Amino acid sequence: MTVPTPGADDAMSTTRNTTPEQRTAAEHRTPANQQTAAEQQTAAEQQTAAEQGAAAEHQADVDGETSGGPVAVVEQRLHPVTPLRRAWAPVAVVIGWAVHDPDGAQRQLTRLDPSTLLIGLAVLVPAAALYGFLTWWFTHFAVTDSELRIRTGLLFRRTAHIRLERIQAVDVTRPLLARIAGVAKLRLDVVGTDKKDELAYLGEGTARALRAELLARAAGFAPDTAQDVGEAPERQLLKVPPGVLAVSLVLTGATWGTLLAAVVVPSVLWIATESLWTVLATALPLLGAAGASSVGRFVGEYDWTVGESPDGLRIDHGLLDRAHETVPPGRVQTVRIVEPLLWRRRGWVRVELDVAGSSNSVLIPVAPREVAESVIARVLPGAHVPDTAALVRPPARARWCVPLWWKGYGLAVTDTVFAARQGLLRRQLALVPHAKVQSVRLAQGPWERFRHVADVHVDTGANKTVTARLRDATEAAALLHAQAERSRTGRREALPDRWMA
Repeated sequence: MTVPTPGADDAMSTTRNTTPEQRTAAEHRTPANQQTAAEQQTAAEQQTAAEQGAAAEHQADVDGETSGGPVAVVEQRLHPVTPLRRAWAPVAVVIGWAVHDPDGAQRQLTRLDPSTLLIGLAVLVPAAALYGFLTWWFTHFAVTDSELRIRTGLLFRRTAHIRLERIQAVDVTRPLLARIAGVAKLRLDVVGTDKKDELAYLGEGTARALRAELLARAAGFAPDTAQDVGEAPERQLLKVPPGVLAVSLVLTGATWGTLLAAVVVPSVLWIATESLWTVLATALPLLGAAGASSVGRFVGEYDWTVGESPDGLRIDHGLLDRAHETVPPGRVQTVRIVEPLLWRRRGWVRVELDVAGSSNSVLIPVAPREVAESVIARVLPGAHVPDTAALVRPPARARWCVPLWWKGYGLAVTDTVFAARQGLLRRQLALVPHAKVQSVRLAQGPWERFRHVADVHVDTGANKTVTARLRDATEAAALLHAQAERSRTGRREALPDRWMA
């Protein structure tokens, strides 16, 4: 979305508000020579004002005002350990080329004698170190009254201007090596962008202080008081024990499915082809997927803690790489309660999120349903999670559209949310606040028209869709108009999304 400048808006508004008759009369009243002189004088005044404004802004940014003016912008560099991280870029290029063309890389290596190889390493290592140092030296950041500026680039300069009021989440991540070095990475979720801007790396204390200042600025605190606000207080809501997390992963069907595929598929390929390379090319990705769905999830979701603070829900997790994430208030578009088959006896659920403009997708990896619903009440104030009895199944004739699985669909509409369930073995209940609905659609295929059923799709601001499947056609048409009206009413009555309210 392009935001017009104030001057352009004023000019456009003046032109629109003046009728052609008024403009013609004004031209008849003003002689040509006087009009030309006035235009020249106006252009000269505008050019002089623009030059003075640019000079004043440059002077304020670089030197500051001696008295009574804006505070000088102080640019800072990243932590001195950052060049070690960026020095790997040239080495990564060489490794990528070797992986992309292993035969060619092997031929080139066989042609090199030890002395030539040592000379190459003697050139590559200093070049990589110099590249890391230069990229660190030419990277600066600064916090002004209205934005965060990040200047990067060695040959091609790039300056990112991040408006403070558009920042919706600031996450602090600490990979294993960064934790050893005492540094952290600051990642920012900005409204209207899919990719996160980041500052890597900062000292841990600097990262937390900068995070608190940015959140305070985004909340509307004055620049001179934002640094004194500090970290907002936090109250712990939930902590997942490691034992419960491990058992939940064992009881997840995806873990056993990928392990079974990693054993069966390579065995069948070996019997059919007797090619070791084919077996390895198939088995390694399957084993990697099995490890990611079991050990990888355990390492990433270890010590999962959810806390409540004025700037949103805070999530801390990770065994090797620690992450400190924030679920921004008012930006949650959809909450999904996932209930695998083997979890139901224990009453466990998993809670996932769709957040507009953010990559945060998991709120709770595993927890009892009652505890999860209490946390959901913090994310969606006033929302009530409908129970199983409140979910209305599709009519019996829907079985001809989706045999057996039609029993897994359900729908409930409350005063605050649109709730749709799907899945028979792995149940998933999606909750969409009425104020977050962007559009409502009704879809009906030829077979569904024959059985007099239809699907109602609800689109959210996170570019996701929640579907109430196989509803009675008359019910779906009424639901379409009623949901559109509920969404309009919800947006009118919704409170503004503000941080640290």
